[in-house]
Amino acid sequence: MEASKIEAIEWSFDALYKVKDIPDWFVELLTAFSNENRLIGHGIFFSLFSGRWRQEQEQWLQHLRKTSTHFRFDHITEHFGFMTGKDFHHGAPLNIPYTKSTLNIGVDRLKRIHDACRCPVGLENLAFSYSMDEVKRHGAFLDELLEPVNGFIILDLHNLYCQLHNFDITFGEMIILYPLHKVREIHISGGSWEASPAAPERMVRRDTHDDAVPEEVFQLLQKTIPLCPNLQYVVLEQLGTGLETDTSRTLFRQDFGRMQRIVHEQQPQTGSCPVNSFMPDNLLISAVPAADETLFQQQLELSAILESASSCEAAVHALQHSSLAHSDWLIEQWQPYMIETAVSIAQKWKKI
Repeated sequence: MEASKIEAIEWSFDALYKVKDIPDWFVELLTAFSNENRLIGHGIFFSLFSGRWRQEQEQWLQHLRKTSTHFRFDHITEHFGFMTGKDFHHGAPLNIPYTKSTLNIGVDRLKRIHDACRCPVGLENLAFSYSMDEVKRHGAFLDELLEPVNGFIILDLHNLYCQLHNFDITFGEMIILYPLHKVREIHISGGSWEASPAAPERMVRRDTHDDAVPEEVFQLLQKTIPLCPNLQYVVLEQLGTGLETDTSRTLFRQDFGRMQRIVHEQQPQTGSCPVNSFMPDNLLISAVPAADETLFQQQLELSAILESASSCEAAVHALQHSSLAHSDWLIEQWQPYMIETAVSIAQKWKKI
């Protein structure tokens, strides 16, 4: 900040729900970047694909609408998936079945987000999948989901790195599955490795945002920037809990410097500009939010299984005897080591 190297700020505007008084210096910082049209917003807790419209989602939109009157966002984004857990702020974002019903719900929610913020809206690709089929269908589903609202993608390259490693797929095989003309923002971050009793021969990559950026992610950044003609922002993410030592803070500054150098080296020639503003035209919003009660009940059942399972085997057994069996969720294709990871994620978030 002191060296004026920060060109834009991404703010998780819904993460301050426990904070009653925001410090004056923080408001001044946001205002300064907002005035220069260099402030972007990133949501965490909307739970885009919840099968039932929830009061917390309406409150989230009201908060966004109010916040957007105080600050000018260049765009607003959210995470893909739904939040586990009955408490709105105590859950993990996990995948959904790719169906016409979930597509309809997602489009409905994106329209409502745009109505609240009146700026471009986008979604971040997932770091987590249960199966290779989900990995391969994710980009096409994002494309179909975003098209009705002229929305865009945050291509999180560490999320992509997690998928590449966890499902033994190459970057070349993966990247062609994404609509790269819809990428307006790129994220890079670090994460962690977790041993898998369900698959002792492998380590699962987790998107925990608590460590330095891996070399492989920087390589992905160099490869990806030239493929994204509408790219506007590249953002480095790291949780404050991962910056508590002098060493971690030094690594963070080094990562930022390297990211900035790569971005500047890859910038297109002067005069080139994005061809898509990602602003939708005349969106029609239904008076009644889209919903799917069967999906909602299955989400509750899945959340309960993941949050209470004593082991991967127990979770698999419960899933096989649940309403998700032989359904659009395709649980029969889910990898045990990813079910095990989902149990770990859900039980961790439940305690937060």
